[in-house]
Amino acid sequence: MTAPVLQVRELVTEFPIRAGVFRREVGRVQAVSDVSFDLMPVETLGVVGESGCGKTTLGRSLLRLVEPTSGSVRVGDIEVTTADRHAMKHVRSQLQMVFQDPYASLNPRIPVRDIIAEPMRIHGVDKVEAADRVADLLTRVGLLPEHGNRYPHEFSGGQRQRIGIARSLALRPRIIILDEPVSALDVSIQAQVLNLLDEIQDEFELSYVFIAHDLSVVRHTSDRVAVMYLGKVVEIGARDSIYDTPAHPYTHSLLSAVPVADPRRERSRQRIILEGDVPSPASPPPGCRFHTRCPIAQDRCRSEVPELHTVAGGQQVACHFPVEPGQTLVELTKR
Repeated sequence: MTAPVLQVRELVTEFPIRAGVFRREVGRVQAVSDVSFDLMPVETLGVVGESGCGKTTLGRSLLRLVEPTSGSVRVGDIEVTTADRHAMKHVRSQLQMVFQDPYASLNPRIPVRDIIAEPMRIHGVDKVEAADRVADLLTRVGLLPEHGNRYPHEFSGGQRQRIGIARSLALRPRIIILDEPVSALDVSIQAQVLNLLDEIQDEFELSYVFIAHDLSVVRHTSDRVAVMYLGKVVEIGARDSIYDTPAHPYTHSLLSAVPVADPRRERSRQRIILEGDVPSPASPPPGCRFHTRCPIAQDRCRSEVPELHTVAGGQQVACHFPVEPGQTLVELTKR
């Protein structure tokens, strides 16, 4: 079998809560809690969940832009979480990131050609080769080579995101983490950027971790999907299994919120409205973290943490009482 290009095991990322004059630590926020997955060559793993569930922190932890608290992240033979400066330099030539805000992630004081060439300069690429590669990358993402002389503020949001994509390709990586790459763009521009990402994935044989909150976009782009809630992965599996036969109650509620283009279907379908607010990640509830909002929670859910296990649909789900294929959460709630 083909080896994964990225292996994540029991990854935990916490942030200290400090208070008082001396800024003493009074608690910790569990942004990412015990997350594990593999990313295969030329595969797109979609990561979805509501705001604050830990998606972006997960992506940044993989690159050590945020230092993980514990766990393992392996790129090839390198353990990222304990890698020294020399090893991390190699890791970042293989693992790159495209950020959500295409303006905030670009230095406004230097021209685009230098923004794209900077990773190559750090890694010792010859200036002539770097200049040629910058021109090629600008052309590849739908811009002109002469656009390299301009500054980020002279471009639209969609063009700035194309520059960010070109920069992520500068070192010819194997993996790109896409942190909501189209959420700040107009719908028509979103389609263009998504098509561009599909094209360069095939051309450069890239693997993507695609972080998003738009479930329609994730269905269009991903091969597998991981659903996160309050720092944990509650369901992970093939895209069709997740969308057609979801097993976790939270996944059901997320999918019920996706707009349907057909007005008749939209009027006839039953929405799942979750009661209550998302618990604080500083003090997550015991047992299943979703039990405070789950409409089918039982006593076991309040005391025992569910582990990921494979269900009939083929995906893995962290739920003591998963929804079986053919069932709906609305039906189970009425029992």
